Amino acid sequence: MSFNFSSSRPCQTHQVPNWDLETDVIVVGFGAAGACAAIEAAGAGAAVTLLEAASGHGGTSALSGGEIYLGGSGGTPAQRQAGFSDDTEDLFRYLMMAGGADADESKVRLYAENSLGHYEWLVAQGVKYKNTFLPEKMLEPVTDDCLIWSGSEEAWPFVEHAKPCPRGHTPQWTGWGGGRMLMDTLAARVETLGVEIRYDSRVLALIADEANHVHGVVVRIAGQICFARARNGVILCAGGFVMNRDMVKRHVPHLLRSDNPIGTPGDNGTGILLGMSVGGAAIHMGEAFLSLPFYAPESLINGIFINERGQRFINEDCYHGRVGYHIMQQMGDRIYLLVDNATFQPPADFTRIQIAAAGETWEEVEGDLGLPEGTLVSTVALYNRHAADGSDPLFHKAAKWLKPLNEPPFVALDCRVDYALYPHFTLGGLDTLPTGEVLTEKREPIGGLYAAGRTACGLPRWGGGYSSGMSLADATFFGRQAGLHAAKARQQG
Repeated sequence: MSFNFSSSRPCQTHQVPNWDLETDVIVVGFGAAGACAAIEAAGAGAAVTLLEAASGHGGTSALSGGEIYLGGSGGTPAQRQAGFSDDTEDLFRYLMMAGGADADESKVRLYAENSLGHYEWLVAQGVKYKNTFLPEKMLEPVTDDCLIWSGSEEAWPFVEHAKPCPRGHTPQWTGWGGGRMLMDTLAARVETLGVEIRYDSRVLALIADEANHVHGVVVRIAGQICFARARNGVILCAGGFVMNRDMVKRHVPHLLRSDNPIGTPGDNGTGILLGMSVGGAAIHMGEAFLSLPFYAPESLINGIFINERGQRFINEDCYHGRVGYHIMQQMGDRIYLLVDNATFQPPADFTRIQIAAAGETWEEVEGDLGLPEGTLVSTVALYNRHAADGSDPLFHKAAKWLKPLNEPPFVALDCRVDYALYPHFTLGGLDTLPTGEVLTEKREPIGGLYAAGRTACGLPRWGGGYSSGMSLADATFFGRQAGLHAAKARQQG
C-alpha cells in the first residue's frame, strides 16, 4: 500500500495499515512550547511521545535571549526587589493593548491572573533568575541580570492606560542567548519525566477520521514511514512560517523587504498547514514582529525618525519592534534617525546603521539627503520648539527623552529598510482556545488537536504591540495548558 503524504491533506484512519507507535499524547516540536506541553502532560500521568524533526532540542526558542514577559499579582521577586508592584489589572490592560484590535481577552485574562504562578512554575523546573534590575533601555542584558524594560510600557499610548512596570525576565546567563540555557533546562525536565523523545522525526501528515477528529500522525523516522497513534491528542508546537518564503510572500509580503528572518529551518509553516488540513482556522497571518534595534545606546532615543518625505511618524521612546512596525507603514525604504552632537553615539555594528549625512546646519543635512527643500528643516524646527517646553504634541514622547536637536554637528543615521538590520518573525497561526484546542472557522474545537507556540496565534498577534518576552511567555504558558488539557482528556477516557 502506497500513499503520497502531505501536510496539507490528512491521512484517513482507514488508510492506516497498522499502528507502529501508540501513546496518549504526541507533541510535534521540541522548542519551548513543545517542552512545556510534554512536561505537563507527562506530569499529569499521560504517556507522551515528542517528535522533533531536527537532531536536537531547542528550535527558535534556543536562538532567543530566553526572555519571558512576566508580572502581575503584586510582582515577581525581581520586580518587588526593584521597588515595583505590578498589579494584575495593569498587566491585563497592557497585554490587551499589545494584542491589538483582536486581542484574545480569554487568553490575556488567564495569563495575567496566572503569570506570577507561571514564574514560580518555571523556577520549579530549574530556570534560574538573579532577580536584579537594569533600568536602562536595551535589547537584552549582556550580564547575568534579570529584569528589564522590554516593551512600550512607559511610552504613549500604553502609559495612559496601564501603570508601567518592567516585565522582561531573562534567565541568569552571562551574555546574549539565554534561550539555550532555558531550553536545556526544560529539556532536562522532559527527560527526567520519562517522555519518549524521537529526534530526526519529521511529521508528514495528520491522521484523521471522516469527521476530522485527529487520531495520530504519519511520521518519517530514520527514513521509515511510521503511523503513530495518539489516544488523547496531538499537540502541534512546530514553530511559525518565517522561513517559508512562499508562505511569507502569500500572507505577509512586506517581510520580504528584509532579509533577516529569525528562525530555524523548522519554521517552515508545517505545523500551521497540518492544522489547516483538518479544518483548523489560521488567523492574523499578515502580522509579524519586525524590529529596528536602534538602541542601545539609549541616547539615540532622543533623536527623531523621519521618512523620505522628511516627516516624523512615531514616538521614538517606544519599543524598537513598534518602531519597526511603523517604519513598514511608510512609503519607500528611506528612513533616517536625526540626532545632534549631544545625543549621537555610534549604533551597534550589527545593526548596519551608519551615517548617511552630517552637517553644521539641518539645511545642509537635508540637502545632502536629497529631500525636498524645507521638509526635514520644518520637522526639526517644530520638534525643537515643543521639546524645549518639554512636550511632544504630535507623538507624545515622554519628557525624559525630549531634547531640542540644536547642537551641531547634526547627523542623519541611515536606517534604510533594504540595508539596515530588520530582524523579523511571524505572529499568525492556528486559532486556539486557552486550552490549546485548535478551532475551525466557526470556532468549533477539532477533536484530538491542540497547538501552542508560534504554530498558534496566542498573546502576541499584532506587530505594533509586541514586546520582547511575549513569544516565550505565550509558548511556555499555553504549551502547558495544551499538555494539561490533553492529560485530562486521557483521564476522561
